[in-house]
Amino acid sequence: MLRSRSLEVEEIRKDFPILKRKIHGKRLVYLDNAATTQRPKSVIDATVDYYSNHNANPHRGVHQLSVEATEAFEGARSKVASFIKASTEEVIFTKGTTESINLVRYGWGPTHIRKGDLIVLTMMEHHSNIVPWQLLARQVGARIEYVSLTEDGKLNMSHFEALMDQSPSLVAFTHCSNVLGTVNDAAKLAALAKRAGATTVVDAAQSAPHMPVDVGQIGCDFFAFSGHKMLGPTGIGVLYGKKSVLETTEPFEAGGDMIKEVHTTGATWNDLPYKFEAGTQNSAGAVGLGAAVDYLTAIGMERVRDHEETVSAYALEQMGKFPGITVYGPRDARERGGVVSFNMGDIHPHDMASILDEEGVAIRSGHHCAQPLMDLLNVPAMSRASFYIYNSFDDVDALMQALSKARNVFCL
Repeated sequence: MLRSRSLEVEEIRKDFPILKRKIHGKRLVYLDNAATTQRPKSVIDATVDYYSNHNANPHRGVHQLSVEATEAFEGARSKVASFIKASTEEVIFTKGTTESINLVRYGWGPTHIRKGDLIVLTMMEHHSNIVPWQLLARQVGARIEYVSLTEDGKLNMSHFEALMDQSPSLVAFTHCSNVLGTVNDAAKLAALAKRAGATTVVDAAQSAPHMPVDVGQIGCDFFAFSGHKMLGPTGIGVLYGKKSVLETTEPFEAGGDMIKEVHTTGATWNDLPYKFEAGTQNSAGAVGLGAAVDYLTAIGMERVRDHEETVSAYALEQMGKFPGITVYGPRDARERGGVVSFNMGDIHPHDMASILDEEGVAIRSGHHCAQPLMDLLNVPAMSRASFYIYNSFDDVDALMQALSKARNVFCL
């Protein structure tokens, strides 16, 4: 069993009840972590405990349960803030990365982006970091340019710098591609964008769960990620916003708790971050996310990153020996996250995923919510294996054995 900086994978697997399942009589080999991760028992227990013993509406009452719910909710916020090196007033709870980016689009966008302004995106973006800006551009009459890619799946920095010379108003980019696995130098990109006078939005859905993050060091204005991709519950996510930028951002939703006062003639907004948290929040989800942060912090994010590099390097090595496989993205595991997207001959990725499922191997197939990238690479879809802390060399070996079966089925 792989040991990476003393990461005991077999012991970690014992913390995840679902990994004890059999799929079609085979050991579950879960390699769809870029879509969603599994939950350790500590996260499940934290959520159950909240509902069993502390459930009430945070911030809304002085009775004991409400006080406990508030403490648990705000305790989770403190854990998240510490995890990304931010202040608690800069951490907004949302449903996930998609809602976080849309909060920026609706709350910040219309008052800061004007007709003719330039919005810069990249060709490796997830739809959630494309479509909101397309809608905003259509609404205000702005224009969008996309940073091109190099042949090995990295950002074309010459093109990026040329676009910065055009003084964009907004630059939105992924920290780590969910398809190519490419890890972008977020601090460098944010610095270049800031020098050009642009506001920056970082899609961190594939980075915050997998590597150490310091939003102050990155220097971005907004930073969005999801709980369910980092061992937490679904329906909970985070938007980090730099305080000075949040103060110029309008509320995304209106209702209870985001107000300070309401009168028939108007209303005033609550302090940060509550200005952006209208209505009853997903407090149980926040508590579960806090437990997930505890779990990852106990392991250490440097060790998480090191482990995934090791597993990814092994997967890239094994796939490089396999006839007929095309792997997308950088070949150096140090330059990518734990994501390996590939195609094999003429086998459609959906057929590939079905065959692998029969062997107990769960991968993702499709366009991965990145159709502009698929068009650029001239493929309709890809298969994708993505790794996390409970994956090891034996999972890669199981993947390769399943790929051999697929090759035989299709007589390649």
